[in-house]
Amino acid sequence: MGQAREVLDKLTETAIERHDIDAAVDLYTDDAVVMTPDAGPVRGREKIAEYWHQFIDAFPDSHYETIAKLETDGRAVDEGYFIGTNTGTMTTPSGERIEATGKQVKLRSCDIATVENGKITEHHLYFDESEFMRQMGLNA
Repeated sequence: MGQAREVLDKLTETAIERHDIDAAVDLYTDDAVVMTPDAGPVRGREKIAEYWHQFIDAFPDSHYETIAKLETDGRAVDEGYFIGTNTGTMTTPSGERIEATGKQVKLRSCDIATVENGKITEHHLYFDESEFMRQMGLNA
């Protein structure tokens, strides 16, 4: 197993399984960027922590179900499902607050992390926003 695979596995473990955002953010470089479908590029550890908190705080029972893992040339790729029950308030990237719906989501996602010297420099996160909102019961 290479360094990229180890770091992305540790990110999944710390952020989604253990809900330890501080430990998860330590896996990123100071100037890392996370490319997201809902907030666009999120730059720097402080903003990345805020982004992670919006999900983990809203889904405190979250976990990740892996479908596939790949690694090549300093990049690790995960495909799987983010699963959790929305029991906490969520703040969207636009600042809108969404009160807990009590709905469980099973959201298919893909992560691609570029790792250099044991830290994530770039992280691309893909998920279907409309499917997420539908599962939350927030759109028709």
